[in-house]
Amino acid sequence: MTAISSQIVLRPAIAEDVAVIFRLIQALAEYEKLSHAVTGGVDLLQEHLFGARRYVEAILAEVNGEAVGFALFFYSYSTFLTKPGIYLEDLFVLPEYRRQGLGKALLHYLAQRAVAEGCGRLEWSVLDWNEPAISFYQRMGADVLPDWRICRVTGDSLAQLAAQG
Repeated sequence: MTAISSQIVLRPAIAEDVAVIFRLIQALAEYEKLSHAVTGGVDLLQEHLFGARRYVEAILAEVNGEAVGFALFFYSYSTFLTKPGIYLEDLFVLPEYRRQGLGKALLHYLAQRAVAEGCGRLEWSVLDWNEPAISFYQRMGADVLPDWRICRVTGDSLAQLAAQG
């Protein structure tokens, strides 16, 4: 647990936080106009955060004991650096709690963890229309890579690709 101030605390999520994290995920999807893309649920999130095989981890940002933001991340690997990295899948702070240093604190927390664990990078994606987020990330020292594009295979296309082998 990291206290940012007497009211603001960052802490690793525990199993009892899953429903709150899922509500924050839904709020993120609404903000990004992607609510239709949320097809999972609390049970799957519970399994992936705290099951026998943990796929992701989460950090909660709390103000006066209320969860108002989160960072959800997992480990990646750079073959060029031959080092692990942290991939930040989502960072979100409820709109009414922005500009209080919570997003910055979550990024600092993950950067400190990456350095402590010998990671070669901390990376994430940002939607191209989200200028406030892009500006924020650049102020934090992030490079927005113009040469890289995300490739994604899901649903039927994923099943078809798997069947081709």
